Parts: sequence; structure tokens; C-alpha cells
Amino acid sequence: MSRWRKPTRDEIRERRAAVAAKARSGELRLPHAVAEMRHALGLTQPEFAKMFMLTIRQVADIERGQANPTSQTLQKIGRAFGFQIGFVPTKSVAPKVVERDEEP
Repeated sequence: MSRWRKPTRDEIRERRAAVAAKARSGELRLPHAVAEMRHALGLTQPEFAKMFMLTIRQVADIERGQANPTSQTLQKIGRAFGFQIGFVPTKSVAPKVVERDEEP
């Protein structure tokens, strides 16, 4: 088994672009998103945890889908990729319009 090596700046740039493309297409989902973002930056879990002021356990739990990170935590992580927290439609269905009863 080969040793892990730090990616080059070009490799990091390519990985970040791939993560951004997945996000734009709606394919980037928790918990795998955090692991993909960490890998894109070329960081280990301890390095990632330190960078975002988290514990290694928090990072591991988030990546395994066994944590419920706060919106603040997700905002901190997403900011490194230019992402923000928000509502994302799960299907390309037109929203249902609710009509209010008119008063006489």
C-alpha cells in the first residue's frame, strides 16, 4: 500500500471544482459532502477538525452520518467552498400554490 501524499495546488483546484460541480447539479449530499470537501482540500480528519475548530470525533461522526451538525458548523465548512446553507428542492416539481379564500 502506498503512502498518502499531500495533493498539489492543481490537484486541490481540480478537486474543489469537481465538488462545486456536484453541488450545482444537486448530487452533493450530507454526510458524504463533508468527506468529499475534506478530501478535495487534501486534509486528514485531524487537520480538517483543527481548521474548522471541531473535534476529530465530530468530523468522523459527520462523515459517517452519525452526527447532527448545527447550521453554524455546516456554514463554517461550506464557506471554504463558497457554499451557503439553504433549502434545496429535492425534485424539479413546480411548487404548489395555496390560494387563500377571499373575504366578501
